Amino acid sequence: MSKKSNTSKRYTPEFKCDAVALVYSSCKTVTEIARDIGVSPEGLRNWVNQDKTDRGQGPAGALTTAEREELVRLRRKVREMEQTIEVLGKATAFFANHKTK
Repeated sequence: MSKKSNTSKRYTPEFKCDAVALVYSSCKTVTEIARDIGVSPEGLRNWVNQDKTDRGQGPAGALTTAEREELVRLRRKVREMEQTIEVLGKATAFFANHKTK
């Protein structure tokens, strides 16, 4: 009995770009190409769909790769700011309690 790893395999942007170009230039199906290069068909389909979105051919409201990266960056920044605000609030309460004594 084989166990699947909980970590997903990461591919370089260059590999993904080459795989997507192969889909566009080949007469084979996405499933056949995925099998040939050793990736999951759903993963390859996602790469193709993201490429279409990046080219402006995706569905309305879909985020481009650049927009996704910016969203991740901004969410990280908001999380850091929320933590800073929490620490400052605790420090303010601490010093307010000690000042009144």
